[in-house]
Amino acid sequence: MSSHRYPKRLLPLMLSALLTACATTPPPHREPAPLPAPPASAAPVETAPPAAAAEPAQDNGNVWDRLRGSFAMADCDADPAVLSWARRYTSNPQRFEEEAQAALPKLTYVQQVAAEHNVAGEFVLLPWIESGFRPVPGRRGRPAGMWQIMPATAAAMGLHVDRRYDGRLDVQATADAVMKLLSGYHEQFHDWRIVDYAYNAGEYKARQLVQQHGLPPETPVIPHWPVHNITREHLTKLLGMACVVREPDRFHVSLPALAPSQHLVKVPLPHSMPLARAADRAGMPVDTLKSLNAAFRNDIADTSVASYLMMPVSHAQQFRDALLNQAASASADAALVAGIGAAGADSAAASAGAKSTRAAAEHARTHRVKSGESLWQVAHRYSVNVRDLQRWNHLQGQHITPGQVLKVSASH
Repeated sequence: MSSHRYPKRLLPLMLSALLTACATTPPPHREPAPLPAPPASAAPVETAPPAAAAEPAQDNGNVWDRLRGSFAMADCDADPAVLSWARRYTSNPQRFEEEAQAALPKLTYVQQVAAEHNVAGEFVLLPWIESGFRPVPGRRGRPAGMWQIMPATAAAMGLHVDRRYDGRLDVQATADAVMKLLSGYHEQFHDWRIVDYAYNAGEYKARQLVQQHGLPPETPVIPHWPVHNITREHLTKLLGMACVVREPDRFHVSLPALAPSQHLVKVPLPHSMPLARAADRAGMPVDTLKSLNAAFRNDIADTSVASYLMMPVSHAQQFRDALLNQAASASADAALVAGIGAAGADSAAASAGAKSTRAAAEHARTHRVKSGESLWQVAHRYSVNVRDLQRWNHLQGQHITPGQVLKVSASH
């Protein structure tokens, strides 16, 4: 996508499809009337605070402090419903803290992107409201990803979706696209509450409401507008989650910390490869890497659609080093082969044997079967075919036993 923001004066009606949970389609051939100008003395809730520049991935600052400093909407006591949702979220403090810990790497990354686009900090918590920061897969026209983006919205936002790759599950691409969208909404509506309504109910619906009712006053915090209960509750939930971040002690929860080594970074990928191989080279669990890069639908990191992987800092350098070592090894092998011609047939055979041994050591990998594990699960874990597993391990069927050691890649 281009880096410019959406212009205020010309937002085609076709983009009214830009919404997340339910779409509102504008009637054809109707130009919306100009929006009323914001009031001369804008209420605090309608004004975005100046945002700091995005922190580098290795930053040691507290993401929760940065988040609180960028909040632009009402606090916990502005509406009883906000406080009620904050209490619901923290009704089981241990579970809340576990969920916050799991979400923290992605949340921290999104906070950096929001700061780059001057978006109010409350919207960093949107994926919590939509999906709990989980990479929800899309099915038959349904919303997908941690932002729950509809297919039509993805196309308008410039997110690529096909059988191999679903950009709605790309952590980096969606964070940037959503923050651009929210920033553009704020340029139109001048009120972060209406921005949330536009995200949930659609831009066209939000424009209609402003045209009919004008900009809402500072109070009540949840505007008395004729909107669907889901839309009104969406804003209330967002403010409720922000309330917990504002005052965690009030709800008897602790907000987790994220070590600098666990911050997410975007690592260039020089060529396509199975995610299982990339995880092995990065020294991290394959399931973790797949969750961070769920946009690749076939467990293959395909550089024709996205030439990078998201991974923690602690594994990024190991991955880069492994790629450099692979390139150096390939160059050494090429030099070795080039020298074979002058060395004679015996030398060639010895060198070929050494090369074969190196290749076998590089590619031959094994997996010890766990109790209850199926052959299909092993194949899925390592992004290989069940028939290949059967052939490599001389299996007649799909029966495997706990403790059995299986080859999970070919030996050359």
